[in-house]
Amino acid sequence: MHLATLAFLPLLLSASGSVRLVAGYVAQARLQGPTCTRTTVAILGGGMAGVTAAQTLANASITDFLILEYRDTLGGRVTHTEFGQDPKGEPYVIELGANWIQGLGSETAENPVWALAKKHNLSNTPSNYDSILTYDETGYADYTATLAQYALAREKASLHAGRILTSNLQDMTARSGLALAGWRPRRDDMAAQAVEWWNWDWEGASAPETSSFVFGVAAENLTFNQFGAQNNLVLDRRGYSAIIRGEADTFLLGPDDPRLWLNTQVTEIEYSAHGVVVRNADGSCVSAAYAIATFSVGVLQNNAVRFEPELPEWKRTAIEKFTMGTYTKIFMQFPYTFWPADTEFFLYASPTSRGYYPVFQSLSKEGFLPGSHILFVTVVESQSYRVERQSDSETQSEIMAVLRQMLPGMTIPDPVAFTYPRWSTEPWAYGSYSNWPAGTTLEMHQNLRANVGRLWFAGEATSAQYFGFLHGALFEGREVGMSIAALLQDECARGDRREGEARKGALCDGGRTHYGVLHGTTPLAAYSGVNGWGVNSTSVQA
Repeated sequence: MHLATLAFLPLLLSASGSVRLVAGYVAQARLQGPTCTRTTVAILGGGMAGVTAAQTLANASITDFLILEYRDTLGGRVTHTEFGQDPKGEPYVIELGANWIQGLGSETAENPVWALAKKHNLSNTPSNYDSILTYDETGYADYTATLAQYALAREKASLHAGRILTSNLQDMTARSGLALAGWRPRRDDMAAQAVEWWNWDWEGASAPETSSFVFGVAAENLTFNQFGAQNNLVLDRRGYSAIIRGEADTFLLGPDDPRLWLNTQVTEIEYSAHGVVVRNADGSCVSAAYAIATFSVGVLQNNAVRFEPELPEWKRTAIEKFTMGTYTKIFMQFPYTFWPADTEFFLYASPTSRGYYPVFQSLSKEGFLPGSHILFVTVVESQSYRVERQSDSETQSEIMAVLRQMLPGMTIPDPVAFTYPRWSTEPWAYGSYSNWPAGTTLEMHQNLRANVGRLWFAGEATSAQYFGFLHGALFEGREVGMSIAALLQDECARGDRREGEARKGALCDGGRTHYGVLHGTTPLAAYSGVNGWGVNSTSVQA
């Protein structure tokens, strides 16, 4: 399949010098297909990255764009649902996806998500991670010493990770880094396994064995050292996505704006150096000068969208190298609050399985949803995949058995409402958020970020500094929007490029830098008997 001839209409400058976009490069549809809707920029996905990219274009006076969103609303993986009932018979609203504003701000920097929360009056409450009780299968168990031991090792490990990063040394798994810092819990020390889960897996949705030590520590440090340690849990009847929808309202003409295509599943993308054609499951298509794909790593890895031509090997390798974590919150509403009402978190160490319903959180606590009698428990990765394959009743039965172990001798009622998402099977997500695995270099990650011709990529996964965070998606959407605006407004040709500005330089050369070849750290000459490689390298078959 090939793109047909391209038509071009230039940008026109208004009398004030601002750019008024009349049209850009428009890729024609294939002759045998339906007539495509033409636009300058097609934004694929209406989550934080997609909406921010569109807003950035609009702020640059580029209003000829379309947002194509799989679901019937904006927000992406920031999604909520109604759940249970309050005393008046009205449903509560719970967040199935992103739930916290992570790091608010400091004297030098403010988290832009926090700025949006304030702007849109989003209801949120600080989480107190010191408000925790710990349990095993016999009831309450004191893990204070183990928690303190991990904290000391984590501090030492952070310093080590920083030295590796600044000295350009080889990365390792988080398991290795923690072990070198003195934390290597035995497999049968289930209290230590639970403490580690609480501190590592619960944040990254991946185990230390599969996480990059350097970038796992760096991402957390960059967020919480820059924006502060406070995490605020969002509990707003409009949903956390109210900030995304609210920002969309600043440049869209409401839900009926013809530039917003909801319930639109992208199935195929044809791209070239001249333009992009996007084909959808309903038979519609869009012809654009540029496209911004904000698909999750999970969607890209599951081949939910076909690319024509196939993405280059350097791009496909970067996609397959990264990982997509699954983070599952399981919500229960009970007839009354039977757990300690003044405590926020409850950590459980299963006697047999690491990460088996380990962290419960109370929403019935004062400051959250008092009197709601709502408790939720979180599982990730393999435990998420396991509960996704079983029925709600099976999962509920397992959780109730755990709660009755944690609180022996207490009569615990069954929940009156119960729900959880199945993130890894959602065709528009295939997981919750990304994780940086060991062995993935910054150059490899840059290949995940880099555009392929006029097809650009954005989302939380493409943020090197803030992958896995909602503010990472915001920053990346803004960056790509600015980049495409600069290309459309032809800043290079007009001489707007400032000397020595690397980003503009890359744009003038066609986009973001990518690395066609990534070499290892061991030169061929080192494959010798000295290093235990007794076979002549030339005799090794490729």
